[in-house]
Parts: sequence; structure tokens; C-alpha cells
Amino acid sequence: MAKTALVVGASGIVGGATAALLVEQGWTVHGLARRAVDLPGVTPVAADLRDAAATREAIGSLAPDAVFITTWLRQDSEAENIRVNAAMVRHLLDALPAPSAPRHVALVTGLKHYLGPFEAYGQGTLPQTPFREEQGRLNVENFYYAQEDELFAAAARDGFSWSVHRPHTVIGMAVGNAMNMGTTLAVYATLCRALGRPFAFPGSAAQWAGLTDMTDAGLLARHLLWAAETEAAHDEAFNVVNGDVFRWQWMWERIAGWFGLAPAPFDGTMHPLERQMAEDAPVWRELALREGLAEPELARLASPWHTDADLGRPIEVVTDMGKSRRLGFTAYQPTDDAFFALFERLRAARLIP
Repeated sequence: MAKTALVVGASGIVGGATAALLVEQGWTVHGLARRAVDLPGVTPVAADLRDAAATREAIGSLAPDAVFITTWLRQDSEAENIRVNAAMVRHLLDALPAPSAPRHVALVTGLKHYLGPFEAYGQGTLPQTPFREEQGRLNVENFYYAQEDELFAAAARDGFSWSVHRPHTVIGMAVGNAMNMGTTLAVYATLCRALGRPFAFPGSAAQWAGLTDMTDAGLLARHLLWAAETEAAHDEAFNVVNGDVFRWQWMWERIAGWFGLAPAPFDGTMHPLERQMAEDAPVWRELALREGLAEPELARLASPWHTDADLGRPIEVVTDMGKSRRLGFTAYQPTDDAFFALFERLRAARLIP
């Protein structure tokens, strides 16, 4: 019999990729989002996880073999991030009937586990890089920790296995996503080309010259499925990145070349995208109309604030994958190819010209 999955956050970058992989692998897939999303082979489920009663009504009759939690809601402070996002995980896991057969629940968080929340991002005493899973929590409040605690408590109560997945910045396809570097850079490059602006790296000297890595959404989906199906990976937390490392001074030139641009020389100072693109909403709307693009609203494609946070870090960030490798996960994805594949999909969907 086909296994049944509930993908929470099916409209997002990670949720969409995970749902697609599960369908490809023959699973019966329910895709939960605040607004029902139409994905091939996926049964849509609409629920706002902030509402416990509505969540119970939407999923209380489901008995999934695996649950993949790939969603969060950004709030104005970390205290609110903790309150809202912990409650969402709690409402979800409380709403599902206690399993009568083995169940696995996977939670996607990220490297803010090691770097700290947005309010204290990359500040204070941080663990050594490359980040390894045995490095403990920082002495600071963090909504990732609160989500984990809800997962652990529900697992102890209901007897399911769990895994926590910590990707670096994710490259993948979604519209309306709060953290979307790949599409943000594609939109930025498109604007630079259309308006004759310099394609200037927006971030810090440390990021320009230092080593870093990223996570392709398709690879992350494979990692989630691997952990669900691999007993040795149960009740463990994992880093998950593509497997290569690069410097932005090399990647920036690669991205510029894909769009037919010459990269601007890096002058050692930061030029945040949030400032560069602050007045670009009407410009994008006009460009979209002229080029026949599918999404005229810049805010639904670009998330400059998040790209600035990643590219503005004052430290080199690389991630160790040894724990997954030892347990048998050997998938690898060159990061430049991940960017190029995303750009092709954006162009095919008429989201960029």
C-alpha cells in the first residue's frame, strides 16, 4: 500500500519540492497551506495553524505515515516569532490523531540554530565553523528551539519518531515566500539589466571573500524523505547542504553571466538590496506589463531583507554534512547548477523575462 504524507507548508519552496518528490515516489500526499494550493497529485488542505480548532477540523481525520513541517510565519519580534511558531507546531501535532502505526515527523528549521535569531543574527559568541549538529543551542531565545521543544514533547506523548533538518539558505521555486534568495537575485539582475544599473554585490566583505554553502530545495526534499525512511536517522537532528562550497566573488560572476551582465567591481562596502530596491515596485510592475510576466507584484517575488541578512553576515559560514554521510545520505548538488535550474524555471513560468 502507498504511504500517506502530510506536507505542511505545501505552497512554499521546501514544501512544494517535498510534495513533488513524494508524489513521484508513489506516496499519497496531502498538502496543507493557509490557502489551498493546487499541486499535481496532491490533495489540498486549507488551514491556518494559528487556529487550533480550525486545524483540528481540517486534519483531524488524517492518519499520515509521515508529516513534513516546512512552514513558519515571520513576526515583528523574536518573542512573537516564538509564541506564534511554537503554537503552530503544537496545534498541528495536537490535531492529528495519535498514531496507531509507526509515524515520522520531520521539522525543517535552519542555520539560525547556530547563528541566532534575526534580532541577534551572527552576533555574540558563535560556535566554530563548519557548524556540526553536536554544537548546542545558543544562550538566546530562538523560535527554532521553541519549535523543536513542541516536536519533542509531542513525540514523547504520542510515540512517533522525529527528525530535525537544518538547511542553509534554500534555493527553490515559490511565489509569495518570505525567504527567497534565488528569486530575489533573479529579479535584481533583471532590473539591473533592464535599467542599466550596476549588478553590485550587496553584502559584506566577509561573505564576498569567505567560503559558504547553500541548500537546493530538491536535495532537501530527498533528505527529508531519506530521514523518514531510514531508522538510523530517526530521533536525530541534521545539517543539510548541497555538498559543495564556494565564494560569492566567484558565484556573483556566474549569476551575472547567466543574465548577460558584467558584475560590478566589489568596493568593500555593503549596498543592501532593501535600500537598492526600495522604490522598484512600480518599475517592476511596468516591466512585467511590458514583458507579459505572470507576477507584477515585486513583493511576491523578492525578499530583499532576507537576502541582505544572509549576504551581510560578518563571518564565514560553512556547514558539516558528516553525520548524514555516515548514515548513508550521499546526494550532492552543485550550487551554481541549482541557481541556473531555478532561473530556467522562473523564465519558463514567465516570472522573469
